[in-house]
Amino acid sequence: MRRLPAEFEEQSFVQLIFPHAQSDWAPYLEKASRTFVAIASAIARYEPCLIICDDVARVRTYFSDFTNLLFVHYQSDDTWARDCSGITVYDDKDIEIIDFTFNGWGGKFDASLDNAMTSALTPYYENPVRHSDLVLEGGAIESNGEGVLLSTSACLLNPNRNTHLSQEKIEKELKHTLGVQEILWLHHGYLSGDDTDSHIDTLARFITPESIMYVQCLDHDDEHYDELTKMEHELMALRRSDNTPYTLIALPMCDAIYFEQERLPATYANFLMIDDAVLVPIYGVAQDDEAIRLFRKSFRDHDVIAIDCSILIRQHGSLHCVTMQFPKDTVININ
Repeated sequence: MRRLPAEFEEQSFVQLIFPHAQSDWAPYLEKASRTFVAIASAIARYEPCLIICDDVARVRTYFSDFTNLLFVHYQSDDTWARDCSGITVYDDKDIEIIDFTFNGWGGKFDASLDNAMTSALTPYYENPVRHSDLVLEGGAIESNGEGVLLSTSACLLNPNRNTHLSQEKIEKELKHTLGVQEILWLHHGYLSGDDTDSHIDTLARFITPESIMYVQCLDHDDEHYDELTKMEHELMALRRSDNTPYTLIALPMCDAIYFEQERLPATYANFLMIDDAVLVPIYGVAQDDEAIRLFRKSFRDHDVIAIDCSILIRQHGSLHCVTMQFPKDTVININ
């Protein structure tokens, strides 16, 4: 039986792509690189971290401790590993890595190198890799590990992804390929400055099979208030297979952060769960402390590690967006 594992399950490693001078990070490459170092180093305290980079020798100079760090050369377009990396499923007890098609969030950006990345890395994965023509980004889906997928219609049903497919056909393909039995759709919720057409990992996340963390907006004057309130009501209406509601944990909405007169998509929902720890993005705003308290309350058996991601949101993503976890039994071979 096929099954899409949840992020909170045991992992083998986390994959990320390091910034380089040909990426959009070029104007502040050093600051961005230091943030990626902080993320990789935090991951490496708990499990291996595979760093994909344009120049292995250059990137290694950023680190003093190489415990649990693995490096492989690949020239990428950008660094959003969540969306261009393979998505891993269990087929009975076997692992299969699905190489979905990545089209730069609906053709907004050139993504030819990123789209080819998983295929290029196939020699390093000891598990089979299978290509899919379906356009799908990892940030667009949330799994509870028990056959339930959470997503947004604004992204997954957007004609800029799979123009020729109806909702019914997209659902059929997701169920077949990922092994999910139910897809829960959110039709509301967005973040200003987001290029992804409302990725679910910026809005609402499974932290257990029956619990969802989500962004709540209480400020009536904030442009997000109406849409996020409607999203909250949608979440409240969702039901599990036994007809009980999901447990909902509200995360604060960040104060507005601007760069070059553009509001940036700062969100605490873009956290990363790894073995025995949760990495939480912070942004140097008043709500950081409240968010950390909520994560410590919700993840009592995990270390909660705050990572300053204020530089990441300049390119309209955050901590979860630049990482992709691979579940237990995924095997890599980097000499």
